[in-house]
Amino acid sequence: MRAMLLGVLGLALLGALHAQDSIPVQTDFQQDKFTGRWYSVGLASNSSWFKDKKQVMKMCTTIVSATADGNLEVTSTYPKGDRCETRNSLYTRTEQPGRFSYTSQRWGSKHDIRVVETNYDEYALVATSISKNSGSFAMVLLYS
Repeated sequence: MRAMLLGVLGLALLGALHAQDSIPVQTDFQQDKFTGRWYSVGLASNSSWFKDKKQVMKMCTTIVSATADGNLEVTSTYPKGDRCETRNSLYTRTEQPGRFSYTSQRWGSKHDIRVVETNYDEYALVATSISKNSGSFAMVLLYS
């Protein structure tokens, strides 16, 4: 039931991401508690890529580790065909705890990532605003 409610919250946040400054960040975010293994259990986005691929997408496992300089190393592994593919990302901390930035060299995109809500043990709701030369879109992930 809680996951369903968080999913509904995630969809509401997706609609609100156009006004990015109104997206909250977890109060008193504790980065050390956020690290560890997370499983993607929900994903929503308003991107055309997501709309085209959502029926064949599979959820992934994500490992979040702190770096020595306070950033987050994020490693996601997901099934692709008959193998698994792994992607590594470095989320750079900002002045606001729970908010990170990431630039994808592969896709030429800039990401504003916010941990919206988490209890650190059961779920985390993460909202991302992504900007590219071709436009911008939003994504909301529900981890468990």
